[in-house]
Amino acid sequence: MPAYSVANYKVTNPEAFEAYPPAVIPTILNAGGEVLVADFESEVAEGAPDHVTVVLKFESKDAIKAWYTSEEYEAVKPLRADNTEGMIVLADGFVMPTD
Repeated sequence: MPAYSVANYKVTNPEAFEAYPPAVIPTILNAGGEVLVADFESEVAEGAPDHVTVVLKFESKDAIKAWYTSEEYEAVKPLRADNTEGMIVLADGFVMPTD
């Protein structure tokens, strides 16, 4: 079942964060992932989220976890983690009930 990584954060150090997007994309693609959303000006409809929203699609939660803990991603992760504040959640895709 497809699974998704949903991140929402604010960038706290724009100059240092600039290196993250071009460094992380190859790690996602090499792990079989796909970038579905990468919006740096997300519009708030409800609640208090920050303005960066990223949604990644992988074949399963196990595939996301394998990417997230891979040596390749661990090498670039500090570019995000040290320069942003926010959250990341992993979620399974939805299967419409047939009843």
